[in-house]
Amino acid sequence: MSRVVRFHKTGGPEVLQINDEQLTAPGAGEVQIEVKAIGINRAEVMFRSGQYLETPQLPARLGYEAAGIVVSVGEGVSEFKPGDTVSTVPAFSQNDYGVYGDLVNVPATAVVKHPAHLSWPEAAAIWMQYMTAYGALVDIADTKAGEYVLISAASSSVGVAAIQTANLIGAIPVALTRYNSKREALLKAGAKYVIATEEQDLVAEVNRITNGQGARVIFDPVGGPTINKLAEATAQRGIIFQYGALSSEPTPLPLFTILAKQLTIRGYTLFEVSTDPERLARAKQFIIKGLTDGKLKPAVAKIFKLEQVVEAHRYMESNQQIGKIILEV
Repeated sequence: MSRVVRFHKTGGPEVLQINDEQLTAPGAGEVQIEVKAIGINRAEVMFRSGQYLETPQLPARLGYEAAGIVVSVGEGVSEFKPGDTVSTVPAFSQNDYGVYGDLVNVPATAVVKHPAHLSWPEAAAIWMQYMTAYGALVDIADTKAGEYVLISAASSSVGVAAIQTANLIGAIPVALTRYNSKREALLKAGAKYVIATEEQDLVAEVNRITNGQGARVIFDPVGGPTINKLAEATAQRGIIFQYGALSSEPTPLPLFTILAKQLTIRGYTLFEVSTDPERLARAKQFIIKGLTDGKLKPAVAKIFKLEQVVEAHRYMESNQQIGKIILEV
């Protein structure tokens, strides 16, 4: 029997339940993993609450990221064998697979042998954050050394990953956070500048930092009315990556600023990279090298036990964390 987290209705963290279920043997093209740690992502919180890109098929499982040991493999899987230490890449639907549990089956295409020096919590904090940042900043924007990158929700796991990724390629990460309380932590995480958007003038600060040029790349998971200020802070012919919808308010189109600056506002999720074999291979190579060289280092905010999954989701929703929230199994 395996412990499995499910929810039978959408709602707050309290809808999550731990069930004992019999797990089937891995099917063709699948890998079965004994889970040691699980990374919690905002996407799972939104899936649980019914506000995600896909509607959960109830009773639903959830979870994209886990690290553990291969127990067995299905037909046609030759890259992995029992005993391998691996982590999972978000490259599947949560309606098909979910990794909140102590024994899980996942598609082999979503499994990676991670660097051996990583702890289990660190290994469960790799792929969602670094691949999301890599796909936008490197794969699509081809950000160059010396270019400014504005990073909204910078204290999130993806935000911290974007700061590290920008530094790795020689770009200049400008962290955006609501209040000054996280300033020192973000500077310690590698941000070159921090702007507290509720306490400072976002556009004026960006213009000061960039000598009036603006930032070419904007990396935003929030949306809402702040898109107007972000557009004003973007450089001529810059690009705004909208990779989330954390704001509960409508997101207007800053039409005249777009026209005046010839801006691109681009919807983006990591799945366009993680489900494309060639782009995924390049992403894996970039991220594993960064982890091996120590240029990319997963930041773990807090660790909970699997049976504390409700508490862990509440902590995620409190927005206190800087880095990744982990469930230990």
